[in-house]
Amino acid sequence: MHPLLLAAATLGDKIDSTFYAFDLWVFHFFGSMQCGFLTAVAKIFTTFGDEAFVIPMAVLGIVLCFFKKTRKFGFALIFAIAIGTIVTNVVVKPMALRVRPYNTLQANAEYWGWYVGVGQLSESDYSFPSGHTTAAFEMGISMFLVFMSEKKKKIAWIFPVVALCTMGSRVYLMVHYASDVLCGLVVGTLAGVIAFFLSKLVCMLFEKVKFLDAIDVDRLFKKCDKENKHPYGWNRAVICVALAALFCLAYIPSLSEGGDDVIRCAYNEEYDCQNEARLDDEKYPAINGERYCKIHWKQLNGED
Repeated sequence: MHPLLLAAATLGDKIDSTFYAFDLWVFHFFGSMQCGFLTAVAKIFTTFGDEAFVIPMAVLGIVLCFFKKTRKFGFALIFAIAIGTIVTNVVVKPMALRVRPYNTLQANAEYWGWYVGVGQLSESDYSFPSGHTTAAFEMGISMFLVFMSEKKKKIAWIFPVVALCTMGSRVYLMVHYASDVLCGLVVGTLAGVIAFFLSKLVCMLFEKVKFLDAIDVDRLFKKCDKENKHPYGWNRAVICVALAALFCLAYIPSLSEGGDDVIRCAYNEEYDCQNEARLDDEKYPAINGERYCKIHWKQLNGED
């Protein structure tokens, strides 16, 4: 392993030891309130940070850029998701290499009981920072700022509230430490703020360049509104339906996640890895007939 990676590999352990008491206290707080209803609610909110929801949201952002009235929303979404993803998944996670709590806390009977109690959900990557939390806040804060700039304060506050609930759901479901989601909050918030100002800058550029400012697909649909009383009502409805569809596509599969049916990583040295194994993925083929999560697959193939 490269010397720099060896040095970085200790960062996750340092984070574990530094925040150990705090993280366990927060686990105890959420574990003590576990019940079927809250578990169902947590699974709903965790969906807002799931890759199956975020990727289509990025596509939606691209679509919104082609409508003059929604251009600022589209660019804010695209920039926020891009910045948050790069910082979290490309920079910080590979640098910190923090192992998931359901792997490091297997000897803690109390934690393990809580983890099993909420369905034993599993991921296939590192823990710090929380990617779901980052995603929820990058989208939530960027949309909050855009709606606030549009003087739509009541709608604006929905987004950070959903992001906070997504953040809490990750700890409630026992797949992240509290320190993971707090870092995700910081990264996601910064990504959302930067994206908002970048969006403003790009929209100003579009206004100054005539052929860019002329890009507006909405003009093709205004004829559909014969009375012309609500020229933008159609796209509001389409956006709402699209968001509902995206959420359902992300949420429905989450209902079957976790539990004994999940095929987990075969790695069982210093801990019995509970990460979900990579299945039907040509990039991560079986090794000696065994399936591994992407972390241990890379380690066994000398990529880490």
